[in-house]
Amino acid sequence: MSLPPSPTRYQHFIGGTSTDGHSSDRIERASPGHGVVVSTYPAGTEADALAAIATARTAFDQGPWPRTTGAERQAILQRTAQLIRDQRDDLGLIECLESGKPIAQARDEMDWAAGIWDYAAALCRHLHGETTNTLGDGMLGLTLREPAGVCGLITPWNFPLLIVSQKLPFALAAGCTCVVKPSEFTSGTTLRLARLLKEAGMPDGVCNVVTGTGDPVGQALAESPDVDLVSFTGSTAVGRKVAAAAGRTLKKVALELGGKNPQIIFADADLDAVVDAVVHGVYFNMGECCNSGSRILVEESVADALVARVAEASATVPVGDPLDERVKIGAIINDAQQAKILDAIASARRDGAEVRLGGAPLASGAGRFVQTTILDRVTPDMAVARDEIFGPVLTVLRFRTEAEALEIANGTLYGLSASVWSRDLDRALRMTRALKAGTVWVNTFLDGAPELPFGGTKQSGLGRELGPQAVLEYTETKTATIRLGPYTPKWL
Repeated sequence: MSLPPSPTRYQHFIGGTSTDGHSSDRIERASPGHGVVVSTYPAGTEADALAAIATARTAFDQGPWPRTTGAERQAILQRTAQLIRDQRDDLGLIECLESGKPIAQARDEMDWAAGIWDYAAALCRHLHGETTNTLGDGMLGLTLREPAGVCGLITPWNFPLLIVSQKLPFALAAGCTCVVKPSEFTSGTTLRLARLLKEAGMPDGVCNVVTGTGDPVGQALAESPDVDLVSFTGSTAVGRKVAAAAGRTLKKVALELGGKNPQIIFADADLDAVVDAVVHGVYFNMGECCNSGSRILVEESVADALVARVAEASATVPVGDPLDERVKIGAIINDAQQAKILDAIASARRDGAEVRLGGAPLASGAGRFVQTTILDRVTPDMAVARDEIFGPVLTVLRFRTEAEALEIANGTLYGLSASVWSRDLDRALRMTRALKAGTVWVNTFLDGAPELPFGGTKQSGLGRELGPQAVLEYTETKTATIRLGPYTPKWL
């Protein structure tokens, strides 16, 4: 794999057609790993967003998609999944260049995304209502599941195709039409996906993509009365703004937000397995992952030995050029994020944490890299123990009792995921039930499947993606009450 000879020039995708939109302004995207421009996009305006919303509104109110059979929807989604697999190398290269993630990981993510489309396709034929026949001989109740309408989908830069694939196919499976606003840093694969959907047979206007910044494009999606549902993945701070804007029209809102996810390691755990899971959990995708295992809580009696082993293993993880097949940690997305990571490390130092590994930028000829970093002797009151860093930084906290571990684990505003490492199944189940998190892993970390719901509690979000109920997030429930036989007046 190599850098392209010139930047790829992209356009919005509205009504089945590529267009530059209402403005000649463009956004240039430089590769985080190489410092050269690899893509350019239209800087979308409010007018562009409203045009896409109007197109999706017409496609929902007058077009065929909400009225197609489950079998027809399934066929198009399955064809889309196969097209993603057919183009995994090209799509993976786009993501590698735009996001800075390692090329091998990027290709794997294309396969994961395709698997989600397969799963959503299967749900197309399982979406159904219910009947209630216990209302008496003269009455029948029906519960109908109907598509929610026009959906605004706002996606982040860390897993561009994977996260849009946790939203879009389920909305389409329900019969909705959509306007997608990808991150202005990583819009390439989402625009390619829209064209793959058209190739698979999706009617024009059902899936539209507008590039640009959150203000004005995302803001328009959240505020427009013609958008019935908005689904956002990103930071908790921006999620609050999306919810507030959506609240002005009381539209449905789904939010997948931040996390400060603990791995709780008891002395009886399989420490060989723990070392691998900890290193993977914190450094996967450069730590730019809402599910990152960014803090470990270690029982005091094994903490010193475990931290030494984790530090030794972390020092061997290859960091560097994302186009290198051997690299496992690529480049940081932008200057602002790198500054945030380094500021967090500096803050930890000032607060008395011990830097056991790394803690600085990685010298390179081009690109933006941070060393694998371990902060030991962190206490629960430190900012790095509570705040999401979104970088390759592991914080280590120590505990003596199960109750103390639980108090530390639940002591943040987040509740996305957690893991428990112990050979004592009773203890593992007690912790699983007491942890305030949407996902709890036992003796593993970051495992998942499209069949399993994903989402958070507390300020990690609202609603769930994936799993059998994911399609229900994009529906409304209608009750129909039917009288059988003549109506008998009872009031007059």
